[in-house]
Amino acid sequence: EQVKIRGYRIELGEIEAALHQAEAIKEAVVIAIEDVHGFKQLCAYYVSGQPLTVSRLREQLSHALPGYMVPAYFIELEKMPLTSNGKINRKGLPAPDLRLQDRAEYKAPRTKVEEILISAWEAVLGAENVGILDNFFDLGGDSIKSIQVSSRLNQQGYKMEIKHLFQYATIAELSPHIEQNLRIPDQREVKGKVSLTPIQHWFFDQTTVDPHYYNQAVMLYAPQGFQESPLRQTLQKLGEHHDALRMMFRTADNGYEAWNAEIAQSELYHLEVMNLKGEADPGPAIEAKANEIQGSMRLSGGPLMKAGLFQCTDGDHLLIVIHHLIVDGVSWRILLEDIASGYRQAENGQEIQLPQKTDSFRLWAERLSEYAQSAAIKQEQEYWTQIEQSDVKPLPKDFHETRTFSKDSETVTVEWTKEETELLLKQANRAYNTEINDLLLTSLGLSISHWSGLEQIAVHLEGHGREQIIPDMDISRTVGWFTSLYPVVLHTQQGKEISYYIKTTKEGLRQIPHKGIGYGIARYLSSSMPAKMSPEISFNYLGQFDQDLQHHEIQLSPYSCGADSSENQVRPYVLNINGMISKGRLMLTISYSNKQYVRETIKRLSAFIQSGLRTIIEHCVHKEQSELTPSDILLKGMTVDELDQLLIQLPHAGEIENVYPLTPMQKGMLFHSMLDEDSSSYFEQASFDLQGELEIDRFAASLERLFEKY
Repeated sequence: EQVKIRGYRIELGEIEAALHQAEAIKEAVVIAIEDVHGFKQLCAYYVSGQPLTVSRLREQLSHALPGYMVPAYFIELEKMPLTSNGKINRKGLPAPDLRLQDRAEYKAPRTKVEEILISAWEAVLGAENVGILDNFFDLGGDSIKSIQVSSRLNQQGYKMEIKHLFQYATIAELSPHIEQNLRIPDQREVKGKVSLTPIQHWFFDQTTVDPHYYNQAVMLYAPQGFQESPLRQTLQKLGEHHDALRMMFRTADNGYEAWNAEIAQSELYHLEVMNLKGEADPGPAIEAKANEIQGSMRLSGGPLMKAGLFQCTDGDHLLIVIHHLIVDGVSWRILLEDIASGYRQAENGQEIQLPQKTDSFRLWAERLSEYAQSAAIKQEQEYWTQIEQSDVKPLPKDFHETRTFSKDSETVTVEWTKEETELLLKQANRAYNTEINDLLLTSLGLSISHWSGLEQIAVHLEGHGREQIIPDMDISRTVGWFTSLYPVVLHTQQGKEISYYIKTTKEGLRQIPHKGIGYGIARYLSSSMPAKMSPEISFNYLGQFDQDLQHHEIQLSPYSCGADSSENQVRPYVLNINGMISKGRLMLTISYSNKQYVRETIKRLSAFIQSGLRTIIEHCVHKEQSELTPSDILLKGMTVDELDQLLIQLPHAGEIENVYPLTPMQKGMLFHSMLDEDSSSYFEQASFDLQGELEIDRFAASLERLFEKY
């Protein structure tokens, strides 16, 4: 019986024959089934004479068969179900457990580097039994998680370039590009003046009222409670270890300047403890104190890290507030890991040992100022100037108020189910080789276009700002505000297929140099690119925030962290959209001003975004074969339409892996073959005399392996 799976035509009998050759297999049968997403998968049933693990069976089959012929599911039976005339009853075979992920065949690590990579992937992705053929993005990887993988490798003495993880998404492909890290960053205390980074310049440009009140905060929950002494030791260690947490800011002749306070001469944190065990509902008291803590920062005197410990009957809730000038989303992941491990060490009476420091925020700021004068930034300016000249119309509004404040802000939150989120993270990316941001922004662009009637939508995107643009710098475990902010124009030409919108959004994002980090450098540090465009929408996807605590006894608390910024600050955007995954569900929060919109208008937009992303997820997971887009291929300069036209002309478009430019020699060969179609000048032949009988099936199988490898 022949079936077609992922574009390959497969003889089931060939797999059954390979199974019969495996040790201890008495009987075997293979069928094709549909999984929960409608994809065909191979399922093998076998009867064995002795205990046999699935991983061992997979390994044996991988020596005899190409990867796409190794079944996704294996089911051991005591005996095969038979029909009345003694043949195997295929309809009587039990259904497999489809909750198992469609993972590559398991292959164990072969080297120490592969073992370290597997350990890092399992810790960062929350996955089990990762093999060297598993795909990082199929397991839910994204750009922020790639930084966390890099950080874990650094702690083991190895160096990984983030771009390599995006190019080589399996451990087998990635491991040859991992190098030993012989450079150890300076571990000494950082003190003295610090240059401002582009995002800090942006902040002081925007925030003229109450700049001291602009924080990020988390509320942690420990059912067993926190002991005060180990907690204080942990917060003290954070302030000593992460130099940026000791930064302060003061006004100067040309704006603001920053400096790093010395450990011995500064208060590194402030902690207040409240006993609320007698309160039936401690929520209001917690929120009131949280608001007080949030508003009490002093930029020039510090500390800029404050905490509140609320002791309640159900356990303890710990608020940690840090001024945004010294922390960002990636920094919180580092801090949450250090809080959990540091507290555990202190609780056990041990001296707190945190992983080695990576390069300091001060050194990064210095290197950025140098990079701002480089030829690389000058080349980028042409791209950014072109973006800023786009003809973008303002968003329609219910009320024509132009200047609004934080106190006017309201929010609407839209959620997707755990199942939809899982599909978005681990399945939808396969259809067009996308990242989650590609699909979120496709949905956002189409929804805002539908809602507003505009075909060009300008968005300020937030990136993590830790791109490896400066050689020999490691900031994978450095705390600070690194965020990059840059404009993107989403195009939503009416009347196109959904695939077209996904592909054009992806391609637009791939054309952005260095993920947008250069825009702020060019604008604020090189002083040669005045900004013209002011997008009315900002978008930021924060990733899977609560996953970083999954291996610890600390959780996120349901209580309010209070207001994280002053209500008197001017809103920099009309719509501020933030996305994150919490408890396995994707949530997008739209912040808007009630002086510009009625709630029903924003709820209508949120409904468009929710249904739009559902449609995109459904489209992607039901696509049997992945499609290439221009950024996936080596032949540069093609448009989405040109590549689609090329693939239509090819006999097996879904099986095309790449499109290459011709080498000069190939151009000559092609020219001569077109000049004289009957010529056989460039055909190479070889003939062999064989002794004995040629086994045609094995010879055909060996050719298949040859074509698969080369």
